[in-house]
Amino acid sequence: MPTSITDTGLRLVQALRIGALLTLVSLAFQYVTAGQLFPHGGPEQLHSGGAIVLHLLSGLTAVAAVLLWRRDGAPTWLAVLAALLFVLTFVQASTGGRDTLWIHVPGAMVLTVGAVWLAVASFGSAVRRPAS
Repeated sequence: MPTSITDTGLRLVQALRIGALLTLVSLAFQYVTAGQLFPHGGPEQLHSGGAIVLHLLSGLTAVAAVLLWRRDGAPTWLAVLAALLFVLTFVQASTGGRDTLWIHVPGAMVLTVGAVWLAVASFGSAVRRPAS
């Protein structure tokens, strides 16, 4: 395994970090709009639109993590976590109806813990430092 990353790898690390942080911001937006939905209804279209943005951001983050793993030897678990989070955003969207909130709300918690873990890891030692 390489001990440092390439210039392309440095760009991928930056993309991973930015993507992970934007995913967290998108999740925070989802929490705010979800909180406005109850008890009398609220911005469902805004919440649905936020889910699309979350799919996009988590997908781009997953692509960066997988490319970083393939090209520069980032840990496999980092790429798997990013890909799993991307998939979980679709599970969340599919269980977003009022009849399935019993799974949607805990799923949001799992997604948030995973996204925080990924963001912290992207700034930590799990991602290799550039060559000197």
